[in-house]
Amino acid sequence: MTLDKEKKSVVVLGSTGSVGLSTLSVIDQNKDRFNTFALTANSNIDLLIQQCHVYQPQYLVISDASQLSNLKFKVGVAGLNVTVLGGADGLLEVVQHDDVDVVVSGIVGAAGLASIHAALIKSKTVLVANKEPIVMAGDFLAQVAKENKGVILPVDSEHNAIFQCLSPLLPPFYSEQGISNILLTASGGPFLQTPLNQLKNVTVAQAVKHPKWAMGRKISVDSATMMNKGLEVIEAHHLFSIPAEAIEVVIHPQSIVHSMVQYVDGSTLAQLANPDMRVPIAHCLNYPIRTHLDVKHISVKDIAMLEFQEPDLKRFPCLSLAYEALSVGRSAVIGLNAINEIVVDEFLNEKIDFSDIAVLIDSALNIFDAPSPNSIQEVLDVDASARKCAKQVLMKYQRTEYGVVT
Repeated sequence: MTLDKEKKSVVVLGSTGSVGLSTLSVIDQNKDRFNTFALTANSNIDLLIQQCHVYQPQYLVISDASQLSNLKFKVGVAGLNVTVLGGADGLLEVVQHDDVDVVVSGIVGAAGLASIHAALIKSKTVLVANKEPIVMAGDFLAQVAKENKGVILPVDSEHNAIFQCLSPLLPPFYSEQGISNILLTASGGPFLQTPLNQLKNVTVAQAVKHPKWAMGRKISVDSATMMNKGLEVIEAHHLFSIPAEAIEVVIHPQSIVHSMVQYVDGSTLAQLANPDMRVPIAHCLNYPIRTHLDVKHISVKDIAMLEFQEPDLKRFPCLSLAYEALSVGRSAVIGLNAINEIVVDEFLNEKIDFSDIAVLIDSALNIFDAPSPNSIQEVLDVDASARKCAKQVLMKYQRTEYGVVT
């Protein structure tokens, strides 16, 4: 296949996940603007093959290297003319390719950090949908972007809303644009009205059923605990150079106002849209222009009765844990993210109760200690140490009728 360089060439990391599917839907509606250079998945080979038929990328990458031979076999059976790569090295090769203009990072968790870092070194525009790499190493990534003329654009709906409420400039923002406060909106998840004494009995199926957004299992649990909003506070701190005390979380169950920016002159700007990830993705892919997107506009009746409330920290203790970690420093933030991933995975495997998540994260953070990292590699070392700490805490966990014992 010969690339049309009148179009932007796009790598979609995690093309079989919710962000990846939304990205491909946007590309479908902007075929005159984008080439799909590479598609990647963790293990969903069958869907990756289907996508290859439709989008005809030059590369397919399976990040689970043990599945590489299987992918190659199925590509051969399907008669597809595409280069197949596997593992972390495969991801790094495609994001750094000279023909690539834009990388959309939809890989869940810390696994996306290395790819984002590598793409920025090569001066790519990186659309970040997975908040964890920014949480772990936002200051490092911002510096790499600056040094190599790379660009980080936020796809997470709340941070994209903030971006849209700012002047058409790239980060950093805080000192030069008169920002007073940021209001991060949160739906409150599926258990906003659930009695506190019933949270212990929440099932995995209930926790992953978000009332407004179609998301992956891990991020859906994070939404239910509001850890996702805590991580977004940290992400906003890095992306927009905003101090923690200027970032406020507000519950907004309708998920129509995606975030607000308050300025020093008393103005408050808000970005409103129906809850559809294609809106922030299209905004970043086409930035700084806007193109038509087949998404329904909000109507007057949608905004007639918008609701806002302060978060109940007894219901959502993970939000407090995030603010505390940010106040402690870089290692605590990395530890929070890593420990949360391990503990949430334990819940998804039905080994702990929903109400134990925050307790176990807090327990692990209380004993976790690591020096502040000074490089991406040291960030990864701290991350690995935190995961080991979380697993040690979980080994001592016992279920009792009275709650968690560690």
